Amino acid sequence: MKDLFSPANLVTVAGAVLTVIGGYAYVTGAANLSVPTLFYGFPIFLAGLALKTTELPPAKRILKASSLTIPKEKRSPELTKLVGDVTRWKYGQNAHLESSLKVLNLWDDANPPQLIEIEDMETYEGHGVRLRFEMKGVSFDRWQEKQERLGRFFAKGLEAKLSSPVEGEVDLMITPKPTEDKTT
Repeated sequence: MKDLFSPANLVTVAGAVLTVIGGYAYVTGAANLSVPTLFYGFPIFLAGLALKTTELPPAKRILKASSLTIPKEKRSPELTKLVGDVTRWKYGQNAHLESSLKVLNLWDDANPPQLIEIEDMETYEGHGVRLRFEMKGVSFDRWQEKQERLGRFFAKGLEAKLSSPVEGEVDLMITPKPTEDKTT
């Protein structure tokens, strides 16, 4: 249902409706209505189609009942920004986090990894996220080589854990580093 209301779909439908109204007005001789609706409707329709060809839908967000009660101050601003970035419609990109994956050398031009879902997690150390990627052209070994850097990449004080629950997929869990209890 959410896919029906993407910005590209809304622009395409609006342009198509204006074009049809303008065409009908032209055929019936209503010049005051046909000129603006045809001249604006058809380019809007084409712009919507262009957006549709480059559309990247948001990653599926998994929400548990416990994650709805996480206080805002417990959430890292970097992780909040990351969640917001991957759960919105994007245009002109091949995959979510494309630039980050390129910098981390976890990118394959022919077959890039695709973010499937994101889940909020609550650990003893604090709030974290789990990102599930379809590995495609990047092997799990290459992900493991970058594991230490993955945690530091998104924010200071975070660590990354990797697992492969299903063949061809990798779970990247980004959580705060455990703090050492120095009370003796």
